Amino acid sequence: MISRRSIALALTIALSAGPAWSASGNAVKLLDTDNDGTLDLAEVKKTAAALFAKLDRDHDGTLDARELRGRLTAKELAAADPDRDGTLTLDEYLSVVEQRFNAANPDKDGTLDAKELNSRAGRALLRLLR
Repeated sequence: MISRRSIALALTIALSAGPAWSASGNAVKLLDTDNDGTLDLAEVKKTAAALFAKLDRDHDGTLDARELRGRLTAKELAAADPDRDGTLTLDEYLSVVEQRFNAANPDKDGTLDAKELNSRAGRALLRLLR
C-alpha cells in the first residue's frame, strides 16, 4: 500500500520538475504506483486527492480559484461547480479529474501511457495534478 507520504513525495518531486515531467514519461514513472508503465484512474485520483489536500490551504474542504492557481479557467471552474458556490469540493475536483482522464484515454483501455499524456487532453489532465 502506498502511503500518503509517498504520494506527497512524488508530488513534490513532480512539482519541482516543472513542465518537463508533463511533457515526457516522467509523469508515468512518478505516479505509477503499480509499476505497470501506465496510469489508471485510481492512481490518478489518489494523486489528485493528495494534491487537493495540499492546495486547500484554509482547510475548509473546498478549493476556490485562488487555491486552484490556474489549474482551471474561470469557465472550467464554473462548469465543474454544480452548486455554483465558486468552489470545488473534493468530489467535484475528482469529477473533473475523471472527465479529463477519460478524454485523454481515446482507446478506452482504462490506462494512460506517456503518449496519451502528451496529447492535448493528457496535458489538460496533468495541469490538474501539478
